[in-house]
Amino acid sequence: MRVITTIREMVAERSSCASFQKVGFVPTMGFLHEGHLSLVHQAREENDILTSSIFVNPAQFGPHEDLASYPRDLPRDLSLLENLGVDIVFVPVADEIYPPDFVTYVDPTGPLVYEAEGAIRHGHFRGVATVVLKLFQIMQPHNAYFGQKDAQQAAIISHMISDFNLPVKLHILSTIREVDGLAMSSRNAYLNKKERAAATVLYKALQAGRLQFEAHFDADASLAVRAMIDIVETESLARLDYADVRDPDSFVQLKALHAPALLLIAAKVGPARLIDNFLLRADGSWDIGILANI
Repeated sequence: MRVITTIREMVAERSSCASFQKVGFVPTMGFLHEGHLSLVHQAREENDILTSSIFVNPAQFGPHEDLASYPRDLPRDLSLLENLGVDIVFVPVADEIYPPDFVTYVDPTGPLVYEAEGAIRHGHFRGVATVVLKLFQIMQPHNAYFGQKDAQQAAIISHMISDFNLPVKLHILSTIREVDGLAMSSRNAYLNKKERAAATVLYKALQAGRLQFEAHFDADASLAVRAMIDIVETESLARLDYADVRDPDSFVQLKALHAPALLLIAAKVGPARLIDNFLLRADGSWDIGILANI
């Protein structure tokens, strides 16, 4: 496995790939867990050359967020990726991606950016879209792999690929969950034992919202929202940011419980801010994630 730290070397390495070889790409911010590794597994099966990146993107962190304390373990991450058959890992420093003369950012708009996560984390998706577009230009993948847990991010990237006619196929894979339902996240490392137990309230709340969907299809969406809020309010260590029902493509709020739909939740538990979702597809089937086999 090659570890590359500069754009120039990465572009040269990518240019050396044969034209008939299919290239897959799994971008990460490191501190890898089974959710990341599920993306790598899938990408390894579907591509001739597998690339990844480890870059904690400063442009997507707000001034009072956890950029400095975000968990990092580069040697462990590289070992995991090598064991899974990754061919190339791009590990740039911030100045390599954002040199002093960098001035051009991707600035998406609409409910996809200003609602839900965007209402809490101002400028977050500007940073996400910018770094993903730049990584796509550097890595030149045929296939890119992201997780459903970050549903709003995935929707923005999907629109960006379409809007800019990028030659990348986007693959969104199911959320990987701990055996008690908690969505895997690098930020779970912030939680102590009591907080870790309390964090399962997000999964329980989504389950309650899903039950309202199944019992009251086409009814007022506030039924599902209220069910989620009621569950979170039973957990004293959780502070709800939002619970919502939205269109998974546009992120417009839904007034009625119908497919397709996205049950969304975000809450603070101790020092960690956690997000999660259940997806109701257009065909009426649910993607509620996969319990890890651990």
